Amino acid sequence: MYRKLKELRKKKGFTSQDMAERLGISKPFYSQIENQMRKLSYDMAIRIANVFGKKPDQIFLVDHKENQNKMD
Repeated sequence: MYRKLKELRKKKGFTSQDMAERLGISKPFYSQIENQMRKLSYDMAIRIANVFGKKPDQIFLVDHKENQNKMD
């Protein structure tokens, strides 16, 4: 799961539906991204980061590194 993404979403008071609408995608599609059931494209990472006024690395890189460490 993208913990940082979920934390940011909740901190802003956004639901999964709110995020889906802001991104122009369906709620199930957004939920699959947040729960890492769907690959995240770079374009979508940028769009999500823009919702929060951040860079993609600030949201996704930390979770990616933690997942890599678990695999090692």
